[in-house]
Amino acid sequence: MRARSWLPVLICILIAGIVSACLPPPRPVGAPPLAAALETATLSPLPTSTLTPTATPIIHPLMIEVMRQQEYPGSQIVFEETLGPGFGYDRYIVSYLSEGYKIYALLTIPRGERPASGWPVVIFNHGYIPPSQYRTTERYVAYVDGFARHGYIVLKSDYRGHGNSEGSAVGGYGSPAYTADVLNGLASIKQYTDADPNRIAMWGHSMGGQVTLRAMVVSNDIKAGVIWGGVVGSYPDLLKHWTRRAQVGGVTATPNPGSTRFGWRSGLANSYGTPEENPEFWAAISPNTYVSDLSGPLQLHHSTTDESVPVILSELLYSEALAAGMTAELYLYEGDDHDITANFSTAMQRSIEFFDDYVKGE
Repeated sequence: MRARSWLPVLICILIAGIVSACLPPPRPVGAPPLAAALETATLSPLPTSTLTPTATPIIHPLMIEVMRQQEYPGSQIVFEETLGPGFGYDRYIVSYLSEGYKIYALLTIPRGERPASGWPVVIFNHGYIPPSQYRTTERYVAYVDGFARHGYIVLKSDYRGHGNSEGSAVGGYGSPAYTADVLNGLASIKQYTDADPNRIAMWGHSMGGQVTLRAMVVSNDIKAGVIWGGVVGSYPDLLKHWTRRAQVGGVTATPNPGSTRFGWRSGLANSYGTPEENPEFWAAISPNTYVSDLSGPLQLHHSTTDESVPVILSELLYSEALAAGMTAELYLYEGDDHDITANFSTAMQRSIEFFDDYVKGE
């Protein structure tokens, strides 16, 4: 019985010796990581019958190619509330569906004789407003009025988590959610009887500029875009130039890095490496990489003394668009603020004329 009890042990020793002989020697302490070693190693060709392992491709919802594969069907526009009219146009609170969420929006419709093909449309993408402070009918009143009184339907969406819109406010940079809400709004307004589905423009301010730029390289339905004070640099340029520090009472306050608004920076870098470590990933999520695919001409406005978003971001996008052979315009305003308040009338007139030329057809 004792001799028989040693038999399994002897078998295990023999198997262990065979396996040990087949395994490569252990990597010495201090040796470079396997990935680095493979980059410098000279590998002999493998037999054709041997399968060569391949790296699992990274798929992230922010990637432009991934966004292009998604569907943005929108829904029928539902009129929720009638508001007081504007000068030459009516105002409503409406809703539509985006990725299963009910999204509310401000809708203006011109009065007068409807064009045979329907009214041209401006999809209006607002900038960052703390979700707890956001109200559908507050802020951007003069901006919406400028387009509405010049014969455009205006649809200003309340991104998810804003106002009464369902869903969580996840921010405009680390998630494609707000862009999806806007693209579903675009699809919804295309279904509206009084809108011309072939004459749709897009306007964006600040964060809404990033949404506009992203939408214009994902969708072919946007005939022209105008961006004021936009966060429109590539992601590496955002990390380099846009610190987003706020001046509070003369003291520089750095936002909480764990907040959903700013946490995307460290979150992406921790998961995929920095732009220096993984340039392919950061290029794939940057709309700027795809400026040659812009759906239409682009007009940029920026104050040279913008304390919220550095002017260099618009300057870089402008240069990238021209280098790609796209139609682009850049207007700089000396000594103005983030909202281009001092030059509002001039900037608005230029924006309207741009849309008239490239969208309305006047």
